[in-house]
Amino acid sequence: MKKINIILLGIATSLGMATTSCELQSEVYDKISTSVFPKTEADLTSMLVGSVYAPFRSNHYEGLFTVNNRGVQIISDMCTDVATCRWTDTWWYEYLNVNFSTRNNEGSTLIYANNINNVTKMSNFIRICTESDLAPDLKEKAIAEARCGRGWLVYILYDFYGGIQFIDPEAIDKPFMTQNSPRSSAEYTSKFAEEDLIAAAKVLPYTIEHGSNDYGRFTRGTALTVLMHLYMHDKRWSDAAEVGRELMKPEYGYDLVKNYKDIFTMEGEGNRETIFACTEDQGINTQLWLEHVLPGVYPTTNDKIVNKWNGYRMPWNFYHTYDTNDKRLETIAASFVGTDRIKYSEKNPKEVLKLGPLPVKYSEDPSDTGDGSSIDWIVLRFADVLTLQAEALAREAGAPTPEAIALLNRVHERAGLIPYNASDFSGLEQFLDAILLERGHELFFEGWRRSDLIRHGKFIEYAKLYKNSRTAAPHMELFPIPQGFIDEGKGLVIQNPGY
Repeated sequence: MKKINIILLGIATSLGMATTSCELQSEVYDKISTSVFPKTEADLTSMLVGSVYAPFRSNHYEGLFTVNNRGVQIISDMCTDVATCRWTDTWWYEYLNVNFSTRNNEGSTLIYANNINNVTKMSNFIRICTESDLAPDLKEKAIAEARCGRGWLVYILYDFYGGIQFIDPEAIDKPFMTQNSPRSSAEYTSKFAEEDLIAAAKVLPYTIEHGSNDYGRFTRGTALTVLMHLYMHDKRWSDAAEVGRELMKPEYGYDLVKNYKDIFTMEGEGNRETIFACTEDQGINTQLWLEHVLPGVYPTTNDKIVNKWNGYRMPWNFYHTYDTNDKRLETIAASFVGTDRIKYSEKNPKEVLKLGPLPVKYSEDPSDTGDGSSIDWIVLRFADVLTLQAEALAREAGAPTPEAIALLNRVHERAGLIPYNASDFSGLEQFLDAILLERGHELFFEGWRRSDLIRHGKFIEYAKLYKNSRTAAPHMELFPIPQGFIDEGKGLVIQNPGY
């Protein structure tokens, strides 16, 4: 049983969960009397699901990790060299051409609009929980989960937009207040996320065993992995390396799965490499990865997978950066014989493979009845930590250290490739290039490519080189704040420069 499958419960409405509009709206935050609710652990779990865990899901078109154009992973990778899409709708055009604007009402605009309120709801949950009469140990753990969720959400918004809006704590209890507060500085936003994640990590369990009732909840490993990304974003290499060392301790139990493709299968759920995954179950949450990737002529064993929308591709240019012996190619379909008996390949792509091969990655779900897959959707995993640690150590030392090379080789050799030697690198830059490429090969369509390229100073360069963008400019390392927030702010909310 997966206890933390995300279902919006009735209590969520009274916590303000109903607002999804792009415009700022007044919300009432004082409807729950802590002398009445919550009274039991079940009450607390209901509140946690509705006000803390709800954003962290992948369910059709809902959640931060949905696999469509409203998901942070898809948005992040689609504007880079590792991803492209056959669809040409307006909201795809902006990412495929790196031409971000304030006019788009989908994608990154919805990420901000939907989740600024969610930060406040998490803050309100912490207040309600603190003032409740529940047992201290229950309150402590629930608050830690809320702070992990809030810190993670603030980090995502910080990475996308820079400084964000925080509601004055004194305003939360006042009904009918509109959220037109000014944006905080980038430094304040980063510090806010850092403090939440550190506080959460001190309380949460190291990890949670797959199959237990609590599987799907945040752990210490979740909080620290996000914290490591925050430190890498801010170029705090020594702090990132310290967190990486912590995550490699045996208490966490993390390790690489022997075969890369097994990570993304039903049988591989709950593997030792997974740090956080969106739990999926038929009738509750299902993810639509294969639906977004497969063309109608792609043969599937499960004939009930009828929704094949023929969208996502890996560009041929990036595909050709793989070594031909790389086992990760087993999750990328560069050629196949279709149900029409035509063999599709780079030499005979027709429209199906014209833009690139199919990033199949996830296996078929035999229980899929045409409504999506119940294979858990991976968000954080240990290969990400190992490669970030290798980068942090090298940047901290100013050279590829033996430890950094060994960490990179753990991921590189898992892919069936010959390990690197120190003599393969003339200096730091060549090693960093190897890390950047390895992370692209390893983590494609997992949402890290944009932040990686920005950290390496290559986001705009790659947009021009590989996306053929004529509009990419340095200010596009941040997405714009939705125009509705600027308008309603009446001078209090300032747009990111360049928009």
